[in-house]
Amino acid sequence: MAVRAVRGAVQLDRDEAGHMGEQVSALLIAILERNALVADDLISIWFTATPDLRSDFPAAAARGLGIVDVPLICAQEIDVAGAMPRVVRVLAHIESALDRVEITHVYLGATAALRKDIAQ
Repeated sequence: MAVRAVRGAVQLDRDEAGHMGEQVSALLIAILERNALVADDLISIWFTATPDLRSDFPAAAARGLGIVDVPLICAQEIDVAGAMPRVVRVLAHIESALDRVEITHVYLGATAALRKDIAQ
C-alpha cells in the first residue's frame, strides 16, 4: 500500500449549514466510491472553504458520514479577486494500492473548471 492524495471540490448554491452538509457529503461519497475506498483507507482530510462560506465546518459532513477516527482540519482559501465563490475543496490522504495516475480526483458541477487537467 502506498500513501496517495485525492483532490476534490464542490460549489455550494448558498451558505447554509444543511446545504453544505449535503454537498460536502456527496463530494466525499463520490471520492470514496470512484477510488474504491472505505473509511479505513483514509489517513487525514484537509478541507478549505472560500471566505464567503461561514455557516458550518465542512468537516462536520465527514463526521456525519461516520468518519470519526480520521484527523480532519478546515481552513479558509485565500481571497483571490474573481475566484469561484462558495467552494469547498478537499485534499484527502489515503492508503491505496492504486498507482498515482489511477487516482480519480472529483470535481462536482461547476468546479470541474477549476482543474480541467485532473477533474474526472
